[in-house]
Amino acid sequence: MKTLYAVEHFEKFIDTLNLKGILQYDYFVNWAKVLNNIEPIEKELNLLNTAVGKENIEELLFNIFKEYPKTIKALPALLAIRDKSVNILIDKTNYIHKHFNFKQKKFSDSDIDSLVDFVMKSGLGELIKNKQIKSLPDYCTGVEVGLDSNGRKNRGGTQMEQLVESFVAILCHEHELEYLAQANAKKIKETWNIELQVDKSSRIIDFVIYRKQDSKLFFIEVNFYSGGGSKLKSTATEYIEMSRFWKNQDVEFIWVTDGKGWSNTQNPLKDYFERGNLLINIDMLQNGYLEKIIL
Repeated sequence: MKTLYAVEHFEKFIDTLNLKGILQYDYFVNWAKVLNNIEPIEKELNLLNTAVGKENIEELLFNIFKEYPKTIKALPALLAIRDKSVNILIDKTNYIHKHFNFKQKKFSDSDIDSLVDFVMKSGLGELIKNKQIKSLPDYCTGVEVGLDSNGRKNRGGTQMEQLVESFVAILCHEHELEYLAQANAKKIKETWNIELQVDKSSRIIDFVIYRKQDSKLFFIEVNFYSGGGSKLKSTATEYIEMSRFWKNQDVEFIWVTDGKGWSNTQNPLKDYFERGNLLINIDMLQNGYLEKIIL
């Protein structure tokens, strides 16, 4: 394993960084999630759609809300919010708020008037009236796609984990090793009866490999950085301490990371490596470096 700590190893790591990314087709939109969010309010959206292009939209909305109060639950989705109630600041001078609850059980005429006023003042009502929104179900699908784009960062991390797990699973299958994904100390204790001290009760390890012939544990943390920023430095600093903490319990810590973000942020990575910590990238996974560490 000595070669894994040599200067040449770090140089190879930098030279073989994945600069193209690991995006897969399912990275862009989680369509199942989008459609699942639309399905429970699809009927309500179609009812509200009858108001599109109508001049007397406020009267129509009042009648729809009154006759079909369940349509009110569709308003947050149309306004791209996940909350089921909101507080609107209606008087900035006196700091007065008005509360809107879209899921209350009963709505009085006064409540419905306020909700119609809410739709109009939010700007949504005018868009519906002027047919700038021609189909509320289609519009809502677009809103959900936009909200789902916030999950791309997590999907990028998940795709890196899936990629690494493919190597971990094959390695363990071929060499009679065992592994857990997303494991904490409690799960490790339940699975292999190994007691570990933890620095954080909520600490989750991306992958834990168990070499049963000598009861040796290997912890693997995984990430991919397509861009730079302070996060890279803070992660490297965190993993220096994490590696030290696990080594004190005879657990080998392996950091699998990649991405062009490291091209211009090498110093934190080098600091981690020069302290005798294990570091590999995707190219190294493909070339058997995980086997060199564990077997």
